[in-house]
Order: sequence, then structure tokens, then C-alpha cells
Amino acid sequence: MRVLVTGGAGYIGSIVALRLVESGDAVTVLDDLSTGHRDAVPAGAAFVLGRVHDAAELLAGRRFDAVVHLAASSLVAESVANPAKYEENNVVGSRRLVAALAGLGADRLVFSSSAAVYGEPDEVPITEDAPARPVNPYGASKLAVDGLLAEQASLGLLGAVSLRYFNVAGAYGGLGERHDPESHLVPIALEAALGLRPGLAIYGDDYPTRDGTCVRDYIHVADLAAAHLAALERAVPGRHRVYNLGNGTGFTVREVLSAVEAVTARSLEVTIGPRRAGDPAVLVASSARAASELGWVPERPEIATMIADAWRVLLARRS
Repeated sequence: MRVLVTGGAGYIGSIVALRLVESGDAVTVLDDLSTGHRDAVPAGAAFVLGRVHDAAELLAGRRFDAVVHLAASSLVAESVANPAKYEENNVVGSRRLVAALAGLGADRLVFSSSAAVYGEPDEVPITEDAPARPVNPYGASKLAVDGLLAEQASLGLLGAVSLRYFNVAGAYGGLGERHDPESHLVPIALEAALGLRPGLAIYGDDYPTRDGTCVRDYIHVADLAAAHLAALERAVPGRHRVYNLGNGTGFTVREVLSAVEAVTARSLEVTIGPRRAGDPAVLVASSARAASELGWVPERPEIATMIADAWRVLLARRS
């Protein structure tokens, strides 16, 4: 297929683009490099510098079979401080991209949505039928785009799939996390293990969980990329489907940090801070729908595997 990957210079986007190239697809990456890295775009993929807002102009004359849309602002705290940025980058940008699809020839789109659309769930594991009640502008922006895609599909203009990720970790093909600022637990802990940080904090150790710390569902980034490829193959024009992507098994913050210490053979300096507002005790996905409809199940479910893969890439980058 001829596939456009927006945000293909970012952490997840670059690995999705790499997997598509490895599968023999003709890949074009569109990224403004505001948070992505030019050297993360895989060899064999064409690169276009720019925003999704300008896709119609930037890609004029090119034709695509499908789009994987990952370009977005994605920091929850920033979205609370600057909701207008998230409306503009995530919602308006997506509207402009969707409006450009007919001129590009694409009738299928796989969208990087988020578990943040669910807010604080009533039950876990969380299914796709759970109420969508985002508690921050980031989650609200993802839900708005889900709604846009559902509308376009109902009009017969598009076949769309929204993939709602839970926590993502790991590395693939030499590509790993390089966020600035970094807000994810695994890379923060690995940087602390390497001495790039003095330590790290656990935010709350009095939750009603097995060790008092929050439980989160982690998925390996390579498994996540595989889900995108499966969704592309099964996207049907005129239909919008939503799939949760996670392990179905949660790990506490302390369990993740213990795995980091085991993988790196280094001790972490950990302090205990207060709970953060809006942090649910447990967030675990049900991916049963993805298994039954996409034929997708995680092949790398162990947290130690995710950490080991990320550690190797971090060490290689520092060497």
C-alpha cells in the first residue's frame, strides 16, 4: 500500500513507519519536527516537513491508499495549561487532514487515539463500551477526533479505526523514546538508573492496590505498531471501529521500578510524593475486541522485555 504516516518522526510514529517499510509498503512521513526527530524517520520512507493542517498543499499531486494519523500534542499537564493548543493541533489539524483525504485518494485512516478518553473508569478492565468522560483537554481532543471519524464513516466517506492506547514502552529497530520533557515512567527510571537524573518520585503510595501504588497497563511499542498494520488491513470504508490496546494485565509503579532495577542491575533513588489529582488507582484495558476482530494479541507482554529493549537503545544512544 501507499501509506501516509503523520507524526512519523515521533516515538510511536517512527516505529509504525519502520514496520510498514519492512512490510513492503510505500511510506511517506509528514511531520513538523516540533517534537519528532528527522533521524528517526526510517530509511526507505519519503519525508515531508510540515503540519497536518497543510497536508492538501504539501502533498498535492501525491496519491495514497491509507493514512496512519499519529501527529498530535500529547502532554496532559500542558493540555490543562494551554487547552487552545490542543484544540488547534489535535482537533483542527485532524479536521484539515480529513478534508484533504479525498484529494489524496485515501479512503482508510487509522487514528492514534488514547485511553485518556475514558477519564476515571467505573470498572476495570476497561472495554470500548465504557463511558467516554475525559478529565483533561488532551483526552477531550482525542475523543473529538474519534467523533469526527465516526461521522465521516457514517457518511460513507471513510473507513476509520481509532486505536485507544494505554501505556506504551519499549523500543524497536534502534528507535526508542526521546521526549523533551520526558513524562513517562520507564524512560525516566532508565535515565535515573544511568545517572542522568538524581532519582525519581512515586506520586502516592496509599492507593487501594497490592502495594499502594497505581496500577497501569503497559504495551510494547512493537506490539502497538503491529496493531496499526492489522487495523490498516481491516479498515472498511463506511465503518468506524474503536479498539483498546493494552496487555490486559497491570503493573504497579513499584513493580515497574523493581523491573528497571533488575534489568539494569542498578539501584534507584526513589522518593514518595503526594498523589496527583486525577490519577485513578487502576487503569487496565480489555483488548478482547482487538483480539477477535483484528486477530491482534501482544507478543511481548512482559514488562521486563519492554524495559530491556528500551535500556539497550538508551545505552546505544549514549555510547
